[in-house]
Amino acid sequence: MTISATAGTPEAISFGGEANPYALYARLRRQAPVSHMSLPDGGEFWLVTRYEDAKNALADPRLSKDPNRVGERWRATVAQPTDGEDASLVRHLLNVDPPDHTRLRRLVHKGFTPRRIEALRGRIQEITDGLLAELDATEGSVDLLDKFAFKLPVTVICELLGVPLADVDDIHDWSTALSTLVADEEGHARVGKAAGQLGAYLDELVAHKAEHPGDDLISALIEARDEGQRLSHGELTAMAFLMLIGGHETTVHLIGNGMLALMQHPDQLALLHNDPSLITSAIEEFLRYEGSVEVATWRFALEDLDFDDVRVPAGAPVLVSLGSAGRDPDRFENPDTFDITRGDAGHLVFGHGMHYCLGAPLARMEGQIAVGSLVRRFPAIRLAAPVDTLRWREGLLIRGLYELPVHLR
Repeated sequence: MTISATAGTPEAISFGGEANPYALYARLRRQAPVSHMSLPDGGEFWLVTRYEDAKNALADPRLSKDPNRVGERWRATVAQPTDGEDASLVRHLLNVDPPDHTRLRRLVHKGFTPRRIEALRGRIQEITDGLLAELDATEGSVDLLDKFAFKLPVTVICELLGVPLADVDDIHDWSTALSTLVADEEGHARVGKAAGQLGAYLDELVAHKAEHPGDDLISALIEARDEGQRLSHGELTAMAFLMLIGGHETTVHLIGNGMLALMQHPDQLALLHNDPSLITSAIEEFLRYEGSVEVATWRFALEDLDFDDVRVPAGAPVLVSLGSAGRDPDRFENPDTFDITRGDAGHLVFGHGMHYCLGAPLARMEGQIAVGSLVRRFPAIRLAAPVDTLRWREGLLIRGLYELPVHLR
């Protein structure tokens, strides 16, 4: 993440690609905790960086999630459907307000129950053990992201939704395109093409499930009812889109970022190996220290709002920096210290308020099983490349690496 300024204009910021964006976040928290910024394509927005402001903003009903409620001047800042992209794909839980959000969340929760998630524990362990066995048979270095951190959550979410595993490679390509920050027409066209292809795929899948239901989440959502209401075909497709992309991308980098932090802090790696009961607090520390979601999704001021003496005008887009909030010394003692015994789950990576992530229990379970099993099987795991050669993904929301080469022994 880089930042530059020209007199009389918003500071220009580029998210992603930085090994350590936290020094910049620290400066912003001190000097301009709510900053008027612009993206590489010129779109203006306000960035919230302090923990308390971030927590309040995530739950403030005056900050809408629906881009249709703001004027054309600001709407251009956020990614809108382009040629080939189905506009209905963006009408999911993350982009609507009450009462639509209330209705959708209540219906989705009927299929995405804690019991259904807990029932996956054995299968997640089985998939993990199989992937670790494959790793054990390899020689030399291995890309932990490609061979483990990606394969586990994408397999889990595909099986949960009822998506054929034969289509995983296509899903990976579409997901990568959709989570990459673009600043030119070619990039927007690439995103639009990927969204269109994924939308068509999910549209066909939902239609198939309606005719041939199975023991999977999409089928359960098709059958879900609440006070006589059901999800429409478009809403089902949008929810499948959100769950498929959000249900694996963030967990991939929860595992990857967490393992990187452990390997950079071998004392913490040894501590976890010697005391596996620390895995629960370790996952929370991964999320706080190097969370896989750098900023929350777009919000829009429904009226003029004041944050720390800064006026955010009505209609303006707002981004909440979850990465910065996790390093705020006013909330976390010694925030730049990686400590898996911290035992403080107050981070905001899964959000706060009505938009708190429905998939948080699944992500936590996958992270605990994946990292706990990996450290138990390969206690001497270490980086196979200098840390300063690792490449961080460029993108607005997801914080993660392109590759994570390791020696397992």
